Amino acid sequence: MRMTIGFTGILLLLPLCIYLWVGMDQEMKTQAAFQEAVSDKVDVNNIEKNETSFILDKDGNRFAQGSSGVRLYATDEEIPQFLKDVTVYSEDQNFYDHIGFDAGAIIRAVVKNLVFTHIQQGGSTITQQLARNLYLSQDKTYNRKMTELFYANELEKKMSKDEILSAYLNIIYYSNGVYGIKGAAMYYFNKDLTELTKAEMAFLAAIPNNPSKYDPFSNFDQAKERQERLFDILVLENMMNAEEAEALKAETITLHQYENKDLYPDYAVYAEYELKQLIAEQEGFKDRLDRAEKSSVKEQIYQELNQRTNEVLGSGVMIHTALDPSLQQKTVDALNRNLPYEGVEGAAVLINNSSREIVGLSGGKNYQKYNFNRAYQAVRQPGSAIKPLLVYAPYIETFQPFLTQTVNGGSLCIQNYCPENYGGVEYGDVSLSRAFLLSLNTPAVRLLNETGIENSFKYLNAFEFSNLQPGDQTLAAATGGFTYGMSPLELTDAYTSFIDGSYKPARAIRMVTDTSGNVLYQWEDKQIPVWSEQTTVKMRELLNTAAVSGTGSPAYLNKPYIGIKTGTTNEWADYWTVGLTDQYTAGVWVGHDLPESMLSIETNRPAHLIWKDMMR
Repeated sequence: MRMTIGFTGILLLLPLCIYLWVGMDQEMKTQAAFQEAVSDKVDVNNIEKNETSFILDKDGNRFAQGSSGVRLYATDEEIPQFLKDVTVYSEDQNFYDHIGFDAGAIIRAVVKNLVFTHIQQGGSTITQQLARNLYLSQDKTYNRKMTELFYANELEKKMSKDEILSAYLNIIYYSNGVYGIKGAAMYYFNKDLTELTKAEMAFLAAIPNNPSKYDPFSNFDQAKERQERLFDILVLENMMNAEEAEALKAETITLHQYENKDLYPDYAVYAEYELKQLIAEQEGFKDRLDRAEKSSVKEQIYQELNQRTNEVLGSGVMIHTALDPSLQQKTVDALNRNLPYEGVEGAAVLINNSSREIVGLSGGKNYQKYNFNRAYQAVRQPGSAIKPLLVYAPYIETFQPFLTQTVNGGSLCIQNYCPENYGGVEYGDVSLSRAFLLSLNTPAVRLLNETGIENSFKYLNAFEFSNLQPGDQTLAAATGGFTYGMSPLELTDAYTSFIDGSYKPARAIRMVTDTSGNVLYQWEDKQIPVWSEQTTVKMRELLNTAAVSGTGSPAYLNKPYIGIKTGTTNEWADYWTVGLTDQYTAGVWVGHDLPESMLSIETNRPAHLIWKDMMR
């Protein structure tokens, strides 16, 4: 009987044993696969050394950050030993003994958390915090905490304790957008790590435990209290004697906040945009975009480019620009001063003729960083400001007429297109010079028609207007009729071809270097001929005549040379003033973000006044 019961029990337990064995085997395989995945992901050779990038003016002075927050990387040798010690005793007293996690601390945390309905205390070691910041989210869930243990243990296998501590000190958050101890030293004390006193080191070491609670600016007293507790711990651990601790507690902590300079946000935002263009050109993204036919493929390339740009900005580069602080301020002030009208916006660009560099740029009234930057993002109809580039210069280049040659200024209809001169006024035969001076429309259309639309548009290819469409090649383009148009920067840049007949894209960035001064990126633009010497001389004469006694005269200044062309679009939706002096080329656009009539301020000539104030 007993044997029968035994066999029966074995038979009944056998399926359960098989089930448990299979389950354990699957769990072990799953666990092994997970551990292998963690091991593959933890690549200690590619731990990001994020640093803040800075944008520098023409003299090498920092005027803006090229990335959010403050991040500076410190080598292990740069970090004082006392700072390492006090950090360990602040965050993880068993750091040098555990294997990535502290079982005792975890048990204490679990017991405490049982009292609450959500996780209050994590019991995280320095290694766990490093793992979380490198590979995981900040969510307070038990699943994330368990995963964190595996990553921490893997870090311990692949890195020494000193390497882990150094990486931690470079990545941990110190409140107020500051990451890493080197950035914290600069941000709170305006000092290098080697210049910190022990009291200051302990004060900074107090922050990461709870960056909000120990924020030095909003909760200074609490941060100071924690700093003093750290000294008490060091005394208990025989790391210093009581007398030294009391002396350090008594040392006055004086904050000297780092001045986060964003003096010229209009220019800084454009410099970041140009950096993306520079990376795209030099790392092959532009070629890939040019070859891509599907929009989905282009979108993927754009995402890769954005990611790459963010990587560069997060690597601590120095973006050297041509910004001239005095000219930038003059440009911004000129625009703000002359646009007191509700809802009326503007943009202005200033380019140095000798270097073909952008030295000043305004993206709108009272521009705030990362807002819509109208200088390069607003694409608008150019009105008559396109005539020098599309009509007169191609016509002169093709036929080399005298400027006294006449053209019919009367009414005109070609294939149901019937343009009119401003105010509907009709003229008889007028000289090229007078037609340009008065910015007459019907002569411009006749000249474009005679030169040939296709031939004239070929000259625009040099300027790479990014929004030109095949459908733009009509006679209406002679008076500024485009599908989209061009940005103030693009149009102003094209006018630099009237400096000497050649064109090279105007750039803000001179070069991009790493912190050691090694050049990483630099434009390799070549100056290309666009207009012959004879055409350039005649175009400069036409522009000068318009500045002296034509539509540009309200912006006239007494300069060795001055040439101006203006533009007004249908229903007075856009005002343009573009031109050059012997030193600079400048362009101004005025309008609403959503086009509407500005007839009421036409006689005030806002675009003229901005241009004149910029170029004084």
